[in-house]
Amino acid sequence: MTTPAGLLTGTTPTRRPRRAAPSYLVGAIVATVVFFPIGLLALRGVIRARRFAQSGEREAARVEAERVRSLIWLAVGVGLTLGAVVFVILLLTMNGGAVRSAFFNWDAIRSSFPDVLRGFRTNISLFVVTEIIVLAWAMVIAIVRNLPGPAAAPVRFLAVVYTDLFRGLPAIIVIYIVEYGFKRAGLPVVKDFTDYQSGVLALTLVYGAYVSEVYRAGIESVHWSQTAAARSLGLSYARTMRYVVVPQAVRRIIPPLLNDFIGLQKDTALVSVIGTLEAFNVARNTASLSGNLSALTGVAICFVAITIPLARLTDYLVRRDQARSRAAS
Repeated sequence: MTTPAGLLTGTTPTRRPRRAAPSYLVGAIVATVVFFPIGLLALRGVIRARRFAQSGEREAARVEAERVRSLIWLAVGVGLTLGAVVFVILLLTMNGGAVRSAFFNWDAIRSSFPDVLRGFRTNISLFVVTEIIVLAWAMVIAIVRNLPGPAAAPVRFLAVVYTDLFRGLPAIIVIYIVEYGFKRAGLPVVKDFTDYQSGVLALTLVYGAYVSEVYRAGIESVHWSQTAAARSLGLSYARTMRYVVVPQAVRRIIPPLLNDFIGLQKDTALVSVIGTLEAFNVARNTASLSGNLSALTGVAICFVAITIPLARLTDYLVRRDQARSRAAS
């Protein structure tokens, strides 16, 4: 039988001392160097926290220390932001404003923008058509990789080879292979493809491999009991995948799917290497004729106008999914 500490000696057990508030002196000094006004407030907070600690007001000292930590991070964030702004200003004004005149000549951007916008329509068309094909093709590959039983081993092996190969090859190499290799080899059907169709095929092969892995991760995230319950009710494997597994998997993978499609939207510019008159090719031709690179800035504006809203939508969907998960748990 154990005896409480101090029972035999008549003394009361000693409590573990409370941990003193952490000192952020070094951080406050760094904050002062990075952004002087907020850094001074952080230094003042460090002094106040030490006074509280010395007078035995440990709770007040911890509160003040947490305030100091927030001030330090605020100073670092504001300082880095101002540093980035100063860097951009210097970049645009140094050397007589050479960078500004080369890339931000608004007259050149305005005059070339209609042609760039017409080329960008080709990028959007490539993106939409390829995305639709990739969604279906990648789902086929993902389901094939999850086929059960030894009889499906050969097709599973082919699916693994496909995903490993086309995730390892740069997209620009695949575009060259499809456009010049397949056509020069005289492959049936492919030899008669236009540059646009060759670009769609090449991007489908590359992004089909990436998206199939996203699908597969979503399918494998569905608990095995869902499949077991569906099969016990008499559903075939195909019906189980169609009605039970795939709908749950697709809802879970929408954010990573959008990330892949942001990359696809940008990679449509790669088809310029085979002569397709998309936005980058049009801007490059305009820049070579005018001797000014501002047309490329117009292309960048077009791509950013698409990718940033998609990125924010992805962030929103991720936050919504996390909120649902927390609410369910």
